[in-house]
Amino acid sequence: MNELIQYTSTDIYAIITINNGKANAISHEVVDALNEAFNKAEQEQKVVILTGQPGIFSAGYDLKSMTASAESALELVTKGSKLSHRMLSFPYPIVVACTGHAIAKGAFLLLSADYRLGTEGEFKIGLNEVMIGMTMHNAGIEIAKSRLSPVYFERSVNNSEIYNPKDAVTAGFLDKIVPETHLLPTAIKIAEMFSKLNKKAHAETKLKVRKPYLDALSKAIESDIKEGLNPPS
Repeated sequence: MNELIQYTSTDIYAIITINNGKANAISHEVVDALNEAFNKAEQEQKVVILTGQPGIFSAGYDLKSMTASAESALELVTKGSKLSHRMLSFPYPIVVACTGHAIAKGAFLLLSADYRLGTEGEFKIGLNEVMIGMTMHNAGIEIAKSRLSPVYFERSVNNSEIYNPKDAVTAGFLDKIVPETHLLPTAIKIAEMFSKLNKKAHAETKLKVRKPYLDALSKAIESDIKEGLNPPS
């Protein structure tokens, strides 16, 4: 794709790797490159493995864009919310191999995938928006509500509670954790398993199962555009 996103394709799956500096920040350019990578995977009809750099999946949105102005923050968050909607409705399975920390939009990317595999370690996973002075956007609330365990939903959204990988499984950010050396091999095994699903049945069933919150997410994105956002303080 470009230096920010690496795309590796095999006969069965495609690996999309986020590679944007120390924080693996989600910038405008990263969102655009991710969409391009998903376009390619869809054309190739591939299961996707989405991953990051050792120790960091993503620390969230690019702070320069988020703090430049309310308009700049809204533009990036809107693009990110639309990316999540696209991932949640993607016709082929998406497996995240979470390589470490996943904060804010990094955690929302976990909540936008079909299977979330994490790595053991002293890593932080969660939604820190309220902690850094940002009122949670409507789209974020809908994504969290649809994927997090009910008892952890308000703790995560209202209170910015951050979890280690083990507790992130209980909360609903991850499905399973493995040792770091097992992360990609296990993700590949899961992708190979998912490749045996009937493609048409998987795509149609996913849309049926997720229709209520895909519809709610679309409305939330429109509400965010109308209401605007407050950037982190």
